[in-house]
Amino acid sequence: MSPLHLVVVLSPVSPAPLIIPELEHIKRAALGSLASVNSRRAYKHAIDRFIAWYCSEPRLGFNRTIVLRYRAFLESLQLSAATINLHLSAIRRLADEAAENSLLSPELAIGIRRVKGVKRLGRRIGNWLTQDQAQCLLNAIPPNTLAGKRDAAVIALLLGCGLRRSEVVTLRLDQLQLRDGHWVIVDLVGKAGWLRTVPVPDWCKALVDIWLRDSGVSEGKVFRRIWKNRKELPLGVTADVVWTAVKRHAERIGIDHLAPHDLRRTCARLCHGAGGELEQIQFLLGHASVQTTEQYIGCRQKFREAVNDRFAISITNKQ
Repeated sequence: MSPLHLVVVLSPVSPAPLIIPELEHIKRAALGSLASVNSRRAYKHAIDRFIAWYCSEPRLGFNRTIVLRYRAFLESLQLSAATINLHLSAIRRLADEAAENSLLSPELAIGIRRVKGVKRLGRRIGNWLTQDQAQCLLNAIPPNTLAGKRDAAVIALLLGCGLRRSEVVTLRLDQLQLRDGHWVIVDLVGKAGWLRTVPVPDWCKALVDIWLRDSGVSEGKVFRRIWKNRKELPLGVTADVVWTAVKRHAERIGIDHLAPHDLRRTCARLCHGAGGELEQIQFLLGHASVQTTEQYIGCRQKFREAVNDRFAISITNKQ
């Protein structure tokens, strides 16, 4: 099998092939500069997808023209603006690393960086639960199995503390501490390395304590993988375990396509609905910008008191 290669241009008239080992080196460098595990995963997918597309096209230089063509290709797939812009951001980072390694001229790298993203028209509202649905979700988890006790504690932290699933996976027992008479999670490392302290409601702590008591976990990561007929649980859970737990128990109450991040959004909305201050919700979720928090709670658009409910049109029932 002949090795795939990417043509990059050292100068406007000097094309040079870049073989897979060199390309992998640049990709690793581009991904290694990202602090977030989730960002690295998303960028890796975007870069791999671009390379696969590029190698299926007639060999052209890695330049602004080819990136514009790729943007048009992504638009033809009817992807969201956010997804397309993430792909373009990954390609820009790849071009920067190629220039740093003298595999692409600075002029061409600048040209690629100047490729504009797709304008976002409106914003997806996302998914969330009502308080009754949230209660039903917790009630649907079997309380008499070890896996059920773990899942209940996991979902409680997603729902009650607004944690990301990556934060649940890496949570350590020593981070659960008493501060000012209230249980908190200290030094929680969030997105982009942001540190925050998260208050833990009593009902969340109670479910975590049940899991810790029955699992025997006394140090290290809080949540562990479970094997049949094994008392010791040495390995921590993965993000996929968290995803599967949310999906499985949501289906028990008839809710499809519920993701762990939807429970984070639910936490924000329930806090706001209960009179929580916007600034405190921002601290809880670890958002760098209050505008991001506003997007989670959707405070500018009201559905419970929708403006178009203020008038009514008479209809005739027709069989």
